[in-house]
Amino acid sequence: MGASVLVAAISGGFGVLLVAVTGLIGAWLMADPFLSGGETIIIVVAILSVLLVAVAMYVAAIVTANTFATIVAGRTRQIALMRLIGASARSQRSRIARQGLIVGAIGAVIGLVGGTAAAAGLQELAARAWGLNVDYSIVQPVLLAPALVVALTTWVAAWAGSRRVLEVTPLAALAGSAPRTAEEAAGRTRRRVTAVSLFAVGAVLLALGILAGFVTPLGVVVAFFGGLASFTGLSLGAALVMPPLLRLTGRLFGRSASARLAAENALRYPERSSRMAIGVVMGVTLVTMFAVASESVKGVMAASGGGEVSGEMARLLDTFSAVMMALVGVSAVIAAVGLVNLLTIGVVQRTRELGLLRALGLTGRQIRSMVLFEAAHITITSVVFGLLLGIAYGWAAAQSLLGSVRVPPLWLAPNFVLPGIPWLTVAGIVVATAVLTLVAAVVPTRLATRVSPVEALAE
Repeated sequence: MGASVLVAAISGGFGVLLVAVTGLIGAWLMADPFLSGGETIIIVVAILSVLLVAVAMYVAAIVTANTFATIVAGRTRQIALMRLIGASARSQRSRIARQGLIVGAIGAVIGLVGGTAAAAGLQELAARAWGLNVDYSIVQPVLLAPALVVALTTWVAAWAGSRRVLEVTPLAALAGSAPRTAEEAAGRTRRRVTAVSLFAVGAVLLALGILAGFVTPLGVVVAFFGGLASFTGLSLGAALVMPPLLRLTGRLFGRSASARLAAENALRYPERSSRMAIGVVMGVTLVTMFAVASESVKGVMAASGGGEVSGEMARLLDTFSAVMMALVGVSAVIAAVGLVNLLTIGVVQRTRELGLLRALGLTGRQIRSMVLFEAAHITITSVVFGLLLGIAYGWAAAQSLLGSVRVPPLWLAPNFVLPGIPWLTVAGIVVATAVLTLVAAVVPTRLATRVSPVEALAE
């Protein structure tokens, strides 16, 4: 549960920091008698902060839900034994949800302290470096809001991730595996229908937002909700989308025993692999989306300005893009923590399987290679898919926002916004993927080779 506490702490600290910095910026602006429109800037910054915190908590909720779903999947036999001796499915689920609430509360407290300390340090730095001295107390009651939201979100995510508990029957305790019940099959069918429906509704809203963008910049609001709905549908239906993509990527690793086992593991447990992949897809999509949208905006401004953007405006756009990328990067970090956590849990739950492979003749080096291939398999697939989604969502955002802008030579609206590809950002994501693959495989590879074949088979 340590990684789930870390996820809650990061999202909570991020929320507290943004709320505190928003108040601090407002105090700076209101204290400047020569600055006009300060109230408008405060409102814009506040709205932006709320959106960024919401995105981070959205990612954290999905990562947490997937973590608890993976833990429940590994405890199926234990839960079935409890059912066999009289425990109800609802009581077992409530117990797991309480664990989620405790995890969220601990993470929220850590985030509250860390975020407040970071904001206080930023205030001191601004006073010394730029002379921005203002009578403003960082410690405000409003800082409790993001911390409380994180605790409640983690609890809800744990409750959602533990839904499989309701599908575990006492019969599963009497055998190594049990056939899927009618209720379980119906539940999965309902989730798939919900996922497809959400994606379809989101795609329609995205299209409507793009069309509305030819008339008014407010089309981006419609496109925003379309993107949120469509990606939520992708997240719910990850087990439908990711396995075919993983199968394609698996062909790139050759025909060695370790590579073939890694590819087969990803396909043999599609739900677990999809949970690992979707968090990384989410983080890459967010970073790429903002980068592509910013680059596309710069292209439209260059076209409307006669082919180039003024140096001052280019610096402003680059600075804004860098700040947004750094803020959205917090969500990517949360997703990366989720991948490492899920990969580690997966190895722990497969101790017996790994011991059997060792007993059949696989060396410790081959086991380590297999786990590394699994991590690479998932991250490469996720990054490529996330890049494609990010480019699509980023272009949709730019098109729905700037489709009504008049550009030369005809100076007529609507206009078609060409997607700008930030190749430097793409290269950075690829490098980060390589680092993430190595980091994600460090702990699992150690765990995979630590237990002897005899001990593993005795479990």
